[in-house]
This record gives sequence, structure tokens and C-alpha cells, in this order.
Amino acid sequence: MTGASGYIGGTVAAALIRAGHSTTGLARSDAAAEKLRRHGIAAVRGELWSHGIVRDAAREADAVINCANAEDPFVVAAILEGLAGSGKPFLHTSGSSVVGDKAIGKFSPKVHYEDTPYEPVPEKIQRVAVQRSVLAAASKGVRSVVLCPSLIYGQGRGANPDSIQVPNLIRQAVKSGVARYIGDGENVWSTVHIEDVADAYLRSLEAASAGSFFYIENGEASLKSIVESIARLLGGKVPAQSWSIDEAIAEWGPQSAWFSLGGNSRVNADKARRELGWKPRGAGLFDEIERGWYRRQLGAGAYAPR
Repeated sequence: MTGASGYIGGTVAAALIRAGHSTTGLARSDAAAEKLRRHGIAAVRGELWSHGIVRDAAREADAVINCANAEDPFVVAAILEGLAGSGKPFLHTSGSSVVGDKAIGKFSPKVHYEDTPYEPVPEKIQRVAVQRSVLAAASKGVRSVVLCPSLIYGQGRGANPDSIQVPNLIRQAVKSGVARYIGDGENVWSTVHIEDVADAYLRSLEAASAGSFFYIENGEASLKSIVESIARLLGGKVPAQSWSIDEAIAEWGPQSAWFSLGGNSRVNADKARRELGWKPRGAGLFDEIERGWYRRQLGAGAYAPR
């Protein structure tokens, strides 16, 4: 695995280990290798750009899962070289921002299925090009699969227990005293619990056909409704209010402001349910915010201003 110490990768690795698999992760430092070992993961020392190390590790493995940088063509090229002609599985992680827009808080009615054609915005061209190269490897003897999760939430089970979008919204609200959405906050993201994401990976490892592409979602929510849930988490003392895209960029950076928090990303995962037998069971997003993982994290001081 690459990204085995991350939020998605760590949770997938923990699920693999529970299922009886031996798992090895790429580690860029001795400290990173020790972190992996503490979670039951063997370590191979190297960087994502360590072509020979990644290629040889892929060649020796029974399967490869890339949960690191979804836009890095070099690590994918090394993995595909190592797996070419083997028939072994290669699961690559993308994300539903590939179909995202720059709506600045406006609602879009468009829902994407796996066969829905789309032209990515310039900021997402490289990510889409990488995932297409993975899918094309199905013609070169690799059981290649791309998983495209939506907004992921809940407690990670590896070295990194927390996601990105919801914690960033909570931190901003705690720091400023105002929970913020962008523009009208009517933009909608599909959502999915991290445990259900891990289950989709295990099912894909066992059963997905070569060249498969899957969206991973279990419902959706507007950003305004998510921010209002955060306001309730904070006891109603913090109001939920709009702010501009410029203010959001200053706080979260352009990628998060335009896409993760300001745009629409609506996808449908019926294909995963049908072909993989995937049945998501994780707690709902608002339940995790107001009564679950995020409430526990807040109580532990995890979202205090840095």
C-alpha cells in the first residue's frame, strides 16, 4: 500500500489486517516506518517517486492499493510497471471532486453515474488523467480498479484518525466563533462513512472486474446543512453564516474553498451496491457530528485553535 499511514489508507489497512491479509506500506522515513509497524503494517522504505523501489514492491505483492496522492502519475507508472501482465489487482484512490464544479455555494441538479460523461475543470485534469491510465492498464494484464469516494467522514482506524473537510469546518467555527458556509451554502456533496469506504475496498479487492470504476457514496448533504449541524455541535452558541469565496480561500486555501466546500459533487454508488454487494452501514454524517466521533474529538480538545 501507499498512503497506509493516512486517513483512508490507514483505515483500509486496518480492515485488511482484520480480514487476515498481511499488509506492507511505503514509508518515507524511519519514523514513518515505525508508525506503520505500530499498526501491524510492515514497511518498505522509499518515496512515492522511488521508481525502482515501488515497482519491485508491486511486483512482489499479491495486490497493490494506492491511497497516496491521487494526482501523482509517477507512483502509478511504477506500480503498473511492476504489475504488468500479472493479472493482480491494483486499487487506485481518486475522489468525487473530479466531477466537481466551482459553484460558490450554488446548487446543481446534476448527479453523476459511472457512465455519465464529464469534462473535468482545469484544476482536476491531472487527477482524471491518472485514473484513466489506471483503467487503461486492464488491457495490459492488470486487474485495475478506480474507487472514487465522495466526502468521507467518521473515525479513521489507522495512524491518522481524522478526515479533512468536516474537521476544517469545525476548527474554523471554534476559532472564529462563527460556523461558515460559502455563498448561499446550497451546494451539495455526496457523503460516505470511512468504515463503508474500507468495506468497498475489500470487496473490490476480492470481486471487482478489471477496468472497473466505482463512485462511493451513501447519501448527500448541502454545505449549509453540514455547517448548521456543526453549529448545533457547538451548543447553539455559534451561528451559521455565509462568507465570500475570497474569505474562504484565505482560511482554507483555493482547492478546499472552490471544490471541497464551495462546489457541488453529487454521485451515485448503485454500481458498487450491485456489482460488489456493497451495503453501507455507517452512522449518518449529522449523527457523527452531533453525537459521535466529532463530538468526542471536540471534547478532547482536538479542534482547538492552532
